[in-house]
Amino acid sequence: MANSYFQFKQFRIEQDACGMKVSTDACVLGAAADLTTAHRVLDIGTGTGLLALMAAQRNPTAHIEAVELDASAAAQAAANFQASPWANRLRLHAMSLGQYASNQPEAFDHILCNPPFFRHSLRSPDAQRTTARHAAPDSLTFQELAAFAGQFLQKTGSLTVLLPPSEMQHFESEASLSGLHPTSRLVLRHRPSSKPLRHITAFSRMTAILQDDELCLHEAASEEYSGQFKHLLAPFYLAL
Repeated sequence: MANSYFQFKQFRIEQDACGMKVSTDACVLGAAADLTTAHRVLDIGTGTGLLALMAAQRNPTAHIEAVELDASAAAQAAANFQASPWANRLRLHAMSLGQYASNQPEAFDHILCNPPFFRHSLRSPDAQRTTARHAAPDSLTFQELAAFAGQFLQKTGSLTVLLPPSEMQHFESEASLSGLHPTSRLVLRHRPSSKPLRHITAFSRMTAILQDDELCLHEAASEEYSGQFKHLLAPFYLAL
C-alpha cells in the first residue's frame, strides 16, 4: 500500500484521497519543466497538487492555478496548498477543464499536465484511479487538453506533458491540430540500456528544431539513483 503522505524538503503531499499517488516520473516533470520566465502557470488534473507545489517552489514569483475534476482529490490538493509555504500563490479550481475554460481565464505562460493515458488497456475496478489513469470520454482527453492549450497559452507560452512514448505520438497529432509543436523532449529510462519509459515533451506555437535529451533514473547495474537524477531532484527529495 502506498504511503498516505510523501514528505519533500519544503512541503508535504497528503495523498490518501487521491487515485494517483506521487510518482517518480511526475516528480521529474515538475523538476524539469522550464518555468524560468513563467508568471502564470496552470496545472491541469493536479491530483495531489504535486506539480503546482513544485512550480511554486521553483519559481518564487509565479501565480499557479490548478484544475481537478475529482472532488476528493481537489479537496486534498487544496489542503496541501494551504499547508505549504506558498498558499497565497496557489489556487485550486474543483471542476472539469471545460468548466474552467468557460470562465475564460487569463492566458498562461506555462501549462503542466500529467494526463490520463492507457487508452487501450483494461480499466481498474477503482473508479477514481481509472479516471486518473485512463483517457476516456468521462475524463480529460488529449483533444481537450490540446485545444485548451491552443486557446489559453500566451503567444510565447509552453505546454509540458508527460506520457508514455506511444501515447505521446498520439498527443503530438492532437497538439498539431491546435497549432502547437514539440520543441523539446526528455526521454526517461530506468537505466541506460532500458527502453524508453516516458517522454516529457514541451510544446509551443513556434516551430523550432526539436531538442532531445535523456535522463536515466538509475545507474546501469544498481538501484542507486543516477547522478543526473540526483542533481535534478536534490531541491525536493529528502534523501538527496
